Amino acid sequence: MSSAAEQETATGEHATAGGRPAAVVNGARHPAPSAAGPVWPGAPMPLGSRYRVGPDGVAGTNFALWAGGAEAVELCLFDADGAERRLPLTELTHEIWHGFVPGVAPGQRYGYRVHGRWDPWTGARWNPAKLLLDPYARAVDGDYAACGLPPQVYGHVRDWPQQHIADTVRDERDSAPYVPKGVVVHDDDDWADDRRPKTPWADSVIYELHVRGFTKLHPGIPEELRGTYAGLAHPAAIEHLTRLGVTAVELLPVHQFAHEDHLLRRGLRNYWGYNSIGYFAPHAAYAATGTAGQQVGEFKRMVRALHAAGIEVVLDVVYNHTAEAGELGPTLSLKGIDNRGYYRLQADARRYADYTGCGNTLHVVQPHVLRLITDSLRYWVTEMGVDGFRFDLAAALARSMHDVDMLSPFLAVIAQDPVLRRVKLIAEPWDVGSGGYQVGAFPPLWTEWNDRYRDAVRDFWRHALPDVREMGYRLSGSSDLYAWGGRRPYASVNFVTAHDGFTLRDLVSYERKHNEANGEGNRDGSDDNRSANCGAEGETDDERIRALRRRQLRNLLTTLLLSTGVPMLVAGDEMGRTQRGNNNAYCQDNEISWVDWELLAEPGWRALCDLTSRLIALRHRHPVLRRRAFFSGRAHSADGLRDLAWFTAWGTEMTEGDWYAPAATLGMYLSGRDIPGRDERGAPVCDDSFLAVLHAGEAPVDFVLPGPPWAQRYEVVVDTSREEQGEAPGVEFAAGAEVTVPARTVLLLRVSE
Repeated sequence: MSSAAEQETATGEHATAGGRPAAVVNGARHPAPSAAGPVWPGAPMPLGSRYRVGPDGVAGTNFALWAGGAEAVELCLFDADGAERRLPLTELTHEIWHGFVPGVAPGQRYGYRVHGRWDPWTGARWNPAKLLLDPYARAVDGDYAACGLPPQVYGHVRDWPQQHIADTVRDERDSAPYVPKGVVVHDDDDWADDRRPKTPWADSVIYELHVRGFTKLHPGIPEELRGTYAGLAHPAAIEHLTRLGVTAVELLPVHQFAHEDHLLRRGLRNYWGYNSIGYFAPHAAYAATGTAGQQVGEFKRMVRALHAAGIEVVLDVVYNHTAEAGELGPTLSLKGIDNRGYYRLQADARRYADYTGCGNTLHVVQPHVLRLITDSLRYWVTEMGVDGFRFDLAAALARSMHDVDMLSPFLAVIAQDPVLRRVKLIAEPWDVGSGGYQVGAFPPLWTEWNDRYRDAVRDFWRHALPDVREMGYRLSGSSDLYAWGGRRPYASVNFVTAHDGFTLRDLVSYERKHNEANGEGNRDGSDDNRSANCGAEGETDDERIRALRRRQLRNLLTTLLLSTGVPMLVAGDEMGRTQRGNNNAYCQDNEISWVDWELLAEPGWRALCDLTSRLIALRHRHPVLRRRAFFSGRAHSADGLRDLAWFTAWGTEMTEGDWYAPAATLGMYLSGRDIPGRDERGAPVCDDSFLAVLHAGEAPVDFVLPGPPWAQRYEVVVDTSREEQGEAPGVEFAAGAEVTVPARTVLLLRVSE
């Protein structure tokens, strides 16, 4: 703590009991709440703003805000010219301030001013000079980047001479002209005409995309719709998804988010959107129809269009932290409503507990915070039509007081919720805090991003695995991670790339990150990329290297789509999208990040897209590639045929010693005879059997095809060394034949009896 002299200098007036700053600068103290305007008592629930017909048939809007510890709350209504009208909410029920305002209709812009103590040393940061966004606002009008982040949006004086205590000095300047407002929305949609695809997990193929980046350059989408929800709903966008055969789109964050000040100062913006500030509001900048509530209807129409095409909508959600950052961050919503109630604070309550790397962590064990999150999740399912969620840094949500706890309140509530337990739940099973890496630990109902799959596949194809055991586990569903507690192979979301990191093309084109465009001296982004540039760093005119890179892309995609588990693709990887070596393009809202649709005009990239579509179709046709139970590895018939077997290049089954040695070649046999479970009519599930040969070596290898009981004959279905020449060759071989597998190639062979 600073000295008493420093504190008195900082306050400019006086200190509170205990020597803590309580100064007011840049103006007089905020006046007492205005008494203007009629406000009826209204109701404390539901939270947020709800337009309805009140007593005596009078229409208006009920406003309700949880603000534990606050001394007073003002509802602030704004007209079209920005003029503000302040109405005190005098009704208080269980820490919820509420009131019904007759005549307030959908489209009304509003915010709150919350009064209370200013004592950052104990975590109290109330400041009524700051207009606060309703955490339950269903639409937001405006963008935090419209004027940058001026000093007025900070609860403290940013430029206080003594910077080490700047966050303790309250700033009295009005933030209302500089921040977006909530919008009253009337929801009268019952979704009666919508049909959710309800694709089973085992049958799912996920396609991670960015609403803006996927549509911004698409030539088939009208220019005025590009970069928007309406653009993603356009037939030209949906046609690509259906032609690929993906069953779900996983949208990078579409909750209202803010842009970080350090980016705005460099002329950049937060592109990915992992900086949420409104958990009920579709991000306004992605709306083509307007931001006075129209974005809600536009989002719903997008969901309906995707559902009509058989495609589910999964949202990437960020409930672990908010855009208000740490003690030096802006005051936009929760920090000014009840800082101590919403955020995890350190023992020194002036500081924030940061398990996210973003400055703050929501205090999910608090009932009102847990309610905020679950109310938001249910809203997106029941009223916005979405089919599931991918939880960013989910381990932070699973923390109890400090440690990650798989019996935490958040996970317990989700497990028993009649709405949420029925939708797709995907965990990013880690955070940046101590003990935060939890891959394989989430309970049943949850699937997980499996980064061990990513690392093993990358290492295999650059021939860098110390032994081949890891690859065997990852190809067959990661039973070492997920075969407990009734979990199934589809608990593993398999991916080779994601939004964070290299694109697939860059993975085989760069050995080092090239993030100079981010303005951070290339210090940001991971240095552990497990990539290989095939002989040249970056783009090259050497056709030999270019051909090798395209083959490696085919190998990576083929491996992903033949593996047991749920495959996830990243938008543009199927057509060779590049970020020019940038592995942390979170702030690149430009051609670095947007999907380049002109790539499809190039034969090599078009062939890659066609192969991806064909592999997904193959996966959909063959249940042996979509298993709902783990392999046993045991014989289920008298002839000794097992559901899964592994082979060396000599056609012999792998021994214990083989698994503990590095290997460039691996044969995986999948039996279609021994698929557990039954179809919808109760009949046994039978399928073809396949042998996949993965060869990562730099020279060809002669592979001996296993004989009986595994097969009599084999037919080549996929040969990644020949895919640019068109359809698979369809060549047949007798069992026991020695087949030359070209360098860096996947062969998929169907067993023919």
